[in-house]
Amino acid sequence: MAEYKKITIYDVAKECGVSRQTVSRVLNNRPDVADETRSRVKEVIRLLNYQPSAIAQSLSRNKSFVFGVVTAGLKYIGPSRTLSGITTKAEEIGYGLLLKELSSFTFNDIDPLLHWFISHHVDGIIWATPEIEDNHNWIDVLLPIVEIPIIFITMAQRTDVSIVAFDNFLGAKIATEHLIDLGKKHIGHISGPLDWWEARQRKLGWEAAISDAGLHTTEKMWAEGNWSSKSGKKAFLKLLDNYPLIDSVFVGNDQMALSVLHAAYENGIEIPSQLSVVGFDGIPESEFYCPPLTTVFQNQFLLGKVAVQELLRIVDDHQHNEVSENKTITLTPELLIRKSTIKF
Repeated sequence: MAEYKKITIYDVAKECGVSRQTVSRVLNNRPDVADETRSRVKEVIRLLNYQPSAIAQSLSRNKSFVFGVVTAGLKYIGPSRTLSGITTKAEEIGYGLLLKELSSFTFNDIDPLLHWFISHHVDGIIWATPEIEDNHNWIDVLLPIVEIPIIFITMAQRTDVSIVAFDNFLGAKIATEHLIDLGKKHIGHISGPLDWWEARQRKLGWEAAISDAGLHTTEKMWAEGNWSSKSGKKAFLKLLDNYPLIDSVFVGNDQMALSVLHAAYENGIEIPSQLSVVGFDGIPESEFYCPPLTTVFQNQFLLGKVAVQELLRIVDDHQHNEVSENKTITLTPELLIRKSTIKF
């Protein structure tokens, strides 16, 4: 059996007729290498199937090439889709991930968690838990004393941190305006739990669209759910009792909207001729509801990818001792029109 010989940086240098330092500069994307030399080194690396040491590269660049990720609720569709986007983009740029899933969305014992990530020398952290109740209050106390870059996903805009989030207000407004354009006058709303920032933004978007149309909202026109299908049915039945004139409903997420479709059927209400229904999230299953659900699609896979790309920018600035500008990147959701609002 032939003995396996590991290819080293010295083998690449010898084959190219250059120094080991020149090969290292190419591997680290340094600008001080002639284009012809760079091309030759890259070709030899490919031909020899040279795999540079991640440890050696991290030492030479003062990077670990590892990001920390804080998430919660991976049993739910949204967080899992976001994490998928994070892992895909991290793989593309050559980063590994250290993952911590919190025991709940409102977990608040943050100090030990930050110390754990720091002890594992991550280059930065993606805080992929939504803003709920006071679960982000720790930012005011701990962030000023933590030097490691952190980017947040899905929270209210503030100037002292970088954030990537969908425009929940706009998505809800677009959904409600669609119902108004259909001639609907009595548009109800089933919100998510209002201790969630996203749920509050969606309710505000519903109210704004109705107000812009010269209509008015009252307490009897909306009910609160908790994102679950069971809560959606309960909220919808409450709306039917409190607001019998209802001719359409904007529902805070697709899972609650599913139970609205089911409860409408049980009560002999035809969709969309008697009641138009719009959801939010654009989960893949919504296309196969009966009838297919009109919904506001937020690409949470893209959300995760953008968060990684933005964190990389911050880390690079940090590595070069440059002041990194805090940004809020707001992604635009898309209305997908299906048979729950329009007969095709």
